[in-house]
Amino acid sequence: QVQLVESGGGLVQPGGSLRLSCAASGSILSMPFTAWYRQAPGEQRELVAGITSTGTTNYADSVKGRFTISRDGAKNTVYLQLNSLKPEDTAVYYCNAVIRPSFSMPLNNYWGQGTQVTVSS
Repeated sequence: QVQLVESGGGLVQPGGSLRLSCAASGSILSMPFTAWYRQAPGEQRELVAGITSTGTTNYADSVKGRFTISRDGAKNTVYLQLNSLKPEDTAVYYCNAVIRPSFSMPLNNYWGQGTQVTVSS
């Protein structure tokens, strides 16, 4: 059973920083793509940043230059560094990973439980 566990959310003042972590555990043969999404109250879930196993990244326009996604393949962990935070970054942040658990199983999409990020003075 594959699990994604996020950590690192919290309350921060505008202009501050946070670092989110997402650790994947269980049977993992390959993890070709991981991403962070966020969902603010009353809004749809949106892609924040994604990274492939070869290190190719993509970002939402709203976070380019402020957020950085990275991953540690050996630890099956993906990170999101959030800098220069704004009140509009307030949301629940979800980790997403495309994982193939074993040779006998296909690629599947997995989600973490979410971690709250609140930017407020």
